[in-house]
Amino acid sequence: METMNQMEIYHKLTECLGANDTQREEPLNKHTTYKIGGVADYFVTPRDIKSLRMIISLCKEYNLPYYIIGNGSNLLVGDKGFRGVIIQIFQNMSQVKVEGERIFVEAGALLSKVASIALKNHLKNLEFASGIPGTFGGAVMMNAGAYGGEMKDVIESVRIIDEEGEIKTLSVEELKLGYRRSILMEKSYIVIDGILKLDKGEVQEISDLMEEYKERRSSKQPLEWPSAGSTFKRPEGYFAGKLVADAGLAGFQVGGAKVSEKHCGFVVNAGGATAADVVSLMEQVSNIVEEKYGVKLEPEVKFVGEF
Repeated sequence: METMNQMEIYHKLTECLGANDTQREEPLNKHTTYKIGGVADYFVTPRDIKSLRMIISLCKEYNLPYYIIGNGSNLLVGDKGFRGVIIQIFQNMSQVKVEGERIFVEAGALLSKVASIALKNHLKNLEFASGIPGTFGGAVMMNAGAYGGEMKDVIESVRIIDEEGEIKTLSVEELKLGYRRSILMEKSYIVIDGILKLDKGEVQEISDLMEEYKERRSSKQPLEWPSAGSTFKRPEGYFAGKLVADAGLAGFQVGGAKVSEKHCGFVVNAGGATAADVVSLMEQVSNIVEEKYGVKLEPEVKFVGEF
């Protein structure tokens, strides 16, 4: 891409969003929980659906690659960054509104914030989400879950932008939510907001359950280190962390990337890790586990950009 074209694209982006919400050469390690990643050519933070649709339309017009992120909690960005536009749907689109037993949530709202609001409004069944670090949009996309609860249990409907830029409403059935999958992944739909349907409950019971989950997380997960959460998907009939531990890989390290001794299902940034370190470690762990137990570990973390 020529320099002139880059500037032209930058000016077009700022026309859509304004200079405050448009960045060039933005380091993506600032925008992921892994604290890893090179720079994005452009980094934009739309404030509403209209500006989001304008940005997507612009990207298609200029044949610019684009990728949607929330708070970057399940991403590994390549060391060479991202050639194109990173569209962050996060704090600028994070409104939450309660009406009776329903919660209207914009895609950029943190799931933990939504769970906290549910608690304040005496609404139960979202306790499992209180410690999940992702946004609502990302949680819907991958059907996030923990401690026996999943997004598919609480979603009533979701509004999305489809491949043609049109806004559609999908019911929970139409989302086809399964273990770490949804129709949103297959179709490249973008979540803009949705409705959760919860039940009335006792505040103390809801609070106690959230506190129990919090204690379980802090005692079993390496929350003190940057990570992208669970590194590998759960193989059918197994637990990824146990397979890694049984293979003797607790504390296994490549550069700054390390298998957590606290929970072997997490590969953490133990200090100065590069994306190359993480990828190398993941490949070695996966190969060793497959060699020992005949089980292939698949990444749960999503890879973005150039490695």
